[in-house]
Amino acid sequence: MQAGEESAVCDLVARVFESFVAPEFSQEGVREFLSYVEPEALAQRAQEGHFVLVAVAQDEIVGMIEVRNHEHISLFFVDARVHRRGIGKDLVGQALDICCHNRPDLQRIDVNSSLYAVPVYERLGFRQAGPERVKNGIRFIPMVREMQGR
Repeated sequence: MQAGEESAVCDLVARVFESFVAPEFSQEGVREFLSYVEPEALAQRAQEGHFVLVAVAQDEIVGMIEVRNHEHISLFFVDARVHRRGIGKDLVGQALDICCHNRPDLQRIDVNSSLYAVPVYERLGFRQAGPERVKNGIRFIPMVREMQGR
């Protein structure tokens, strides 16, 4: 993500979230999530141990992934118009490459997946690491991907 792209990235996230994930959440969860994806918050996290990769098609941001401390996927969204075209797989692959490069001893990477995204993460090599949880109205399934032999 380049400086100045925060608003476009957050607009993509909010759009995809509203379509696919928000129905799983309480009103509290929706508010909590949307406050997390404010452009200023994203820019701040990018300076505090997070990195963000974006996918661009025809000069439009169509996918994004945010990773915290090279070990936790914080956000991962792809525009519905380009689902099932390998964009998400490429974003995750590039993010994992960066994580392994910066943390050669990395054993695993985790994510708190929305219920909607569990099958996506499973296709990407993640497995469920615990029961469904709810925190601040946000429903998620903890998932993990082992990094040995990646």
